[in-house]
Amino acid sequence: MNELRKKAEDLKESLIQWRRYIHQYPELGFEEEKTSQFIQERLKEMNIPFNIVAKTGIVALIKGESDGPTLALRADIDALPIKDEKETSYVSKVQGKGHLCGHDAHTTMLLCAAKLLNENKLKKGNVKLLFQPAEETGKGAKKLIESGVLQNPKVDAIVGLHVNPMVETGHVTCSKKEVCAASDFFNIEIKGSGGHAAHPHLSKDPIPMAANVISSLQQIVSRQIDPLTSTVLTIGQIHGGYADNAIASSVNLGGTVRTLDEDVRASMKEKMENVISGVTSSLGGDYKFHYHYETPVLINDKSLIPPLEETVKTILDEHSFSIVNPSMGGEDFAFYTREVPGLFFRLGVRNENKGIVHPLHHPLFDLDEEALPYGGALLAQYALNYLK
Repeated sequence: MNELRKKAEDLKESLIQWRRYIHQYPELGFEEEKTSQFIQERLKEMNIPFNIVAKTGIVALIKGESDGPTLALRADIDALPIKDEKETSYVSKVQGKGHLCGHDAHTTMLLCAAKLLNENKLKKGNVKLLFQPAEETGKGAKKLIESGVLQNPKVDAIVGLHVNPMVETGHVTCSKKEVCAASDFFNIEIKGSGGHAAHPHLSKDPIPMAANVISSLQQIVSRQIDPLTSTVLTIGQIHGGYADNAIASSVNLGGTVRTLDEDVRASMKEKMENVISGVTSSLGGDYKFHYHYETPVLINDKSLIPPLEETVKTILDEHSFSIVNPSMGGEDFAFYTREVPGLFFRLGVRNENKGIVHPLHHPLFDLDEEALPYGGALLAQYALNYLK
């Protein structure tokens, strides 16, 4: 067994305790006070200097013995506003909040890597540790960048890891170029005029207008976008009406657009507004439309992938790495990769024998804790390989 992997395995019981503590006290974006304090205490125990940024974020630095490149390793620390419905000893103690996307594991794995690297004594270069708040809202990475975490010393490349409950524990997947889609959101208000349900001709009913808008919007992807260019348009919310025998005055819709191509992304707002305007005007209604550009496409730097494959072979085995297609999910790690070369990969945490089979953001999501030392050792070994 590789030396770093062995040291990580020796830490497994501590890693499990750390992860379960964080799991029991989930906190939403920029509210991660308890989580941040826990990270600070562990870094102090390791004698690793750090600074607080963006209210609850932490940037720590492990310096090498001589000058060299600086590699950043990033973990997200926030939780989700979803009730944790597992029946475990470490179930969330906070009503309506849960670590159901694995950020508790990401934080633990980065703390493990920090300990391994700090004890390994870097010969040259630096490793910068970024504990980032507010990934789920897409706001945290931008705040950290604005706080200067990619400077002093200047970051030459950045690496992030995410757990994947759809892949068996200990298997690593990576995408060649696009990793995650651009994630944008929209709100639509369909405006009509209300009245009595028995006399529809005296009103402008926004509900059938909304139904037409929804079905017509779906034809943008199926008929206006190159089918070889992955695009998703989803209506996630619809709210309208207040009585069975009344025609509403307005209907509100909300949803998201996911794209892998920047040109397609730039065209979606106009395409959608043309549809909304055409449908509502033809039926005598009006509308308000707000389109919010949130997270860009996350793109891997191809030069950083071969060292990852070599790292996986060293820490796990030669059959534990595979190249996969991109995900249409969003990830604010994309903001870092717009500034410096970046690599984002996934580590399997699925274990059917233990009943760990639920997807990310599911109320019953859990992960195989055998993967905790794997993740820590992978991050540490990758850093060492990069700095060499």
